[in-house]
Amino acid sequence: MKITKKNLLRFSKQIILKKIGISGQKKIFSSKVLVVGAGGLGCPLILYLANSGVGNIGIIDDDKIEITNLNRQILFTPKDLGKYKVSQAKKFVNIINADIKVKIYKKRLDKTNIIKIFNEYDIICDGTDNYITRYLINDHCLKSKKILISAAISKFNGHIFNFNFKKKVPCFRCFMPVLPDNEDACETEGVISTLAGIAGTLQANEVINTIINKNNNLESKMLIIDSFNSNIKKVTLTKNSNCINKCGKR
Repeated sequence: MKITKKNLLRFSKQIILKKIGISGQKKIFSSKVLVVGAGGLGCPLILYLANSGVGNIGIIDDDKIEITNLNRQILFTPKDLGKYKVSQAKKFVNIINADIKVKIYKKRLDKTNIIKIFNEYDIICDGTDNYITRYLINDHCLKSKKILISAAISKFNGHIFNFNFKKKVPCFRCFMPVLPDNEDACETEGVISTLAGIAGTLQANEVINTIINKNNNLESKMLIIDSFNSNIKKVTLTKNSNCINKCGKR
């Protein structure tokens, strides 16, 4: 995306911020961000990436829209039921800003396609709802030295991570080395709709912060959200010497 007179006016409230300016907005325009999962987290994430001016957005998800999605997946309406999430998300982004390049993948992320897809993007956003996929994303981002911004929600609680694997930082397996016995998925545990909005928006905020700021304050930390008690706290992550990715030796 070019800095046209139209864009100067549209993004003027961001550009006048000293920590962004013209140079920062150009970085946002030229950034390439992949969103894995167009659900409760992915929808507000995509919305704010688009409204911030991220110029290249990839979206991968093989699900179709169901009525149970509508309370928290804010890009969709009852008219979208039965349609692919990625297709409707792309249409929504194009309405917001037709200059944004959106590439969609109507497929599930797995070992056979992750390398080819991830190679096209600088920042990976994980909004998936299962640990197997989270481990897959974490391991590949670590191996390929990608920036991974991950979020998870269940019930009234959420977590945000920023792993800049260009640096020697702990990974998701350092935090959770063993696959839990139970998946804390929205389908079985439930989730308050506002939490999806809060966490997805914070995830988008981390993307923008990462694009414009090389020394991000959430790197190697975890943001913990308790929406029921309106609490947010930050904790430091450490390398696990027993991590199978050998983070303790990096």
